[in-house]
Amino acid sequence: MTKETKALTGEVKSIAADLMATFEAFKAANEARLTELEQIGAVDTVLQDKLERMDKRLDTLSLKAAQPEAQAEPQPHDAPQTAWARYLRTGDESGLARLDTKALSAGTDEQGGYVAPPELDRMIESRLLQSSPMRQIATVRQTSAGTYRKPVSLGVGAQWTGETDTRTQTTTDGLELLEFPAGELYAMPAATQTLLDDAYADIDAWLAEEVETAFSVQESAAFVSGDGVGKPRGFLDYTIVSDANHAWGKIGSLDGDFTVTDAGDQLIDLIHAPKSQFRVNGRFVMNRRTTASVRKLKDADGRYLWAPGAAGEASTVLGYPVTELEDMPDMASGNAAIAFGDFRRGYLIADRQGARVLRDPYSSKPYVLFYTTKRVGGGIQNFDAFKVLTF
Repeated sequence: MTKETKALTGEVKSIAADLMATFEAFKAANEARLTELEQIGAVDTVLQDKLERMDKRLDTLSLKAAQPEAQAEPQPHDAPQTAWARYLRTGDESGLARLDTKALSAGTDEQGGYVAPPELDRMIESRLLQSSPMRQIATVRQTSAGTYRKPVSLGVGAQWTGETDTRTQTTTDGLELLEFPAGELYAMPAATQTLLDDAYADIDAWLAEEVETAFSVQESAAFVSGDGVGKPRGFLDYTIVSDANHAWGKIGSLDGDFTVTDAGDQLIDLIHAPKSQFRVNGRFVMNRRTTASVRKLKDADGRYLWAPGAAGEASTVLGYPVTELEDMPDMASGNAAIAFGDFRRGYLIADRQGARVLRDPYSSKPYVLFYTTKRVGGGIQNFDAFKVLTF
């Protein structure tokens, strides 16, 4: 059998399988429509739209099945998403290899799998943004390199002078190159063959949803306390010193004990510890147990320091929003349990573009595993932007 004949046979089988799966789904939906008509005398519009889409797809597949020879040769219009979906559903890699698309044609033999198309990458990042409080308040950058590098000015001097006066060279404290190496996250969601055979199941959305939970838990912990070895460096992993001894490369800290009489004063001191430029977009960061304690605090007139947020807005303490980070430490001796400042300017998350996916139908039969990896780095980009309260 020639390569062309084998390709043709495989394509015919693929079309036939797709046609049968779509028809089974169509029958099930139509039965539901008939049941609704019988019971309530009307059909749900969502179900009706679904049936119409299935009907159109059946027409398209029927036409392809009648002209299989048209599928024997690679088609220049074979869309990357179509080839990618075929790989996820059936393991057919031929479409990835023949496409002139860098993201799909570049296999990663040393790690296994293929670089996913940008659509899946964006879907995963969008879900992580919704589920990760740290991603919502920090700066997030995209990079194609293994390490994101950012030069930071440590201070440039300036002087007053008259219009015709001689100008001397100003002083400068120089530049520092901050590096944020990417660590690798991986997860292995398992799918049933029934799911993969369902023509109307969005496999990309399913995969993004599955890895979101696993990735977000690990990311959140790393952004707070990660040691930077094979993972992002958390902002509490840096050296924490008394704010009076604060210097670049270290985090300034105030003492806290939350006694009944001056807990509110300690929060006020923390708010005013960063420079005014970092208070404009300042916010508190703490875990839910610390949040519960702060919600009970009152001022000298018996008014609560906490105020619930309006629809879609964060709750506030002393007028500043609060972000709950579950991985912040509890209020205990030696713990920096509360942070305050501008985290957008203070912390940077670097996402390396290109999630990788390896389809594995062998390791856990009858399930198909999708070994999915994503690389992300992170660390402090401005050590003046926030302070912590250490108990």
